[in-house]
Amino acid sequence: MNSMYFTEEHESFRQSFKEFLQKEVVPHIDKWEKDGTVERFIWKKFGEMGYFGLNQPEEYGGLGLDLFYTVIFLEELQKVNSGGFAANMWAHAYLAMTHLNKEGDDRIKKEYLTPSIDGDKIGCLCITEPFGGSDVAGMRTTAVKKGDKYVINGSKTFITNGVYSDYLVVAAKTNPEDKYKGMSIFVMDRNTPGISSTKLDKLGWRASDTAEIAFDNVEIPVENLMGEEGKGFPYIMQHFALERLVMGINAHARAEYAVDYAVKYMEERVAFGKSLDRFQVLRHKIAEMASRVDMCREYNYSIAKRLNDGQYVVKEASMSKLLSTKMADEVIYEALQLLGGYGYMEEYPMARLLRDSRLGPIGGGTSEILKEIIAKMVIDKKEYKAAT
Repeated sequence: MNSMYFTEEHESFRQSFKEFLQKEVVPHIDKWEKDGTVERFIWKKFGEMGYFGLNQPEEYGGLGLDLFYTVIFLEELQKVNSGGFAANMWAHAYLAMTHLNKEGDDRIKKEYLTPSIDGDKIGCLCITEPFGGSDVAGMRTTAVKKGDKYVINGSKTFITNGVYSDYLVVAAKTNPEDKYKGMSIFVMDRNTPGISSTKLDKLGWRASDTAEIAFDNVEIPVENLMGEEGKGFPYIMQHFALERLVMGINAHARAEYAVDYAVKYMEERVAFGKSLDRFQVLRHKIAEMASRVDMCREYNYSIAKRLNDGQYVVKEASMSKLLSTKMADEVIYEALQLLGGYGYMEEYPMARLLRDSRLGPIGGGTSEILKEIIAKMVIDKKEYKAAT
């Protein structure tokens, strides 16, 4: 492994996490994929091992570790071959919990962040809407202040952990007249009256409970506002850098898994009197695939280093997601081809891997949206700045 970024402590963590996943997670994956839900007990086991608190502050039960522990966490999750299970874990830890940590006050952190770290509460982040997609600024969900409460009305869709989570981090318009400065972030309990969820049937990520969520006159206390009213949009944009890097890392990791599996298969599969890894056309295909994975992985590590050092990397993270997810789809497609008919069988990992990977260029900002964001920065010299 690259010693530029990983220490012996990192590698020790990688090995122990691998062993944990093989023992505690892998035996249940097929059941969770079939049932469409991840059983509650595993959240608690993750919490007990400290896996949800890798980058969280120690005063609330976290470990306060550098971002490369998170990189390892994400990479190894991709190698259990369930994009849905992995999504449940990282959406909780790096979407919902990021907002709790960055915008939540002390009370919110004690009531929501600490039990999230412990695996006692599961969170989801609710931004995308049925009519908005990647257009965050076009949000229609409203939060109207009435006395000591906010009243929330609207809907969200494609929400990971959207059915079985215990709390929701929700973006809503507190001033619908202002496209960018009229948005705010709230936290609310799942059992608050007026919240309903509908589970969505998906091509992949089958183990994940993805939902459309409706808010019908949902009343929450004013103190459940996170951060300042009207600053929701810059908060969201600021955290998109981490989310997009997460998805870039996920992509290079699942592509690496696909290449490793294909190489192992080719070593064992014999045709025309020799193993497949002796055929030049297939060897060169692997060489190309492995090179593309390595290029994305090294770029993603460099961006993780910059983000860990406190730099604002919205352009680079967008590039990471754009190119890494495209690469993963293409490499996994080729890996499935290398397995021949077995690649098409559910008994082998490639069919599920191909389905799960296809969400990469869609979720967390489509590739088309990312291209326009990158074009604005490269061509128009637009500067995105961190929320203050």
